[in-house]
Amino acid sequence: MRIKRGVNAVKKRRKIFRLAKGYFGCKSKNYRIARQAVMKSLQYAYVGRKRRKRDMRRLWIARINAEARVFGLSYSKLMHGLKLAGIDLNRKSLAELAVSDGKAFGAICEKAKAAL
Repeated sequence: MRIKRGVNAVKKRRKIFRLAKGYFGCKSKNYRIARQAVMKSLQYAYVGRKRRKRDMRRLWIARINAEARVFGLSYSKLMHGLKLAGIDLNRKSLAELAVSDGKAFGAICEKAKAAL
């Protein structure tokens, strides 16, 4: 008696084609090419999840720096002053304050200046 694997093979191909839906040309029609495209896109997605964290941190730092300069501080001086003052705020919340609430950010900058 032989074992036929038609059902499993179809399921395997269907899974790849589902992931490759919307790709251009052969990449969504031809199994071998679709498989390669899906593998590459999954690699890109994995790397992108790591990159997003770096990119967001860079954005937060740029926003903090821009707002800190309004109050006469550079980014590095501000961060050093915050550390000396014992203010433990992360960059994400500092950037949010800089964008949405300038007065509160200004008060934090003044405390950092006083600690320097």
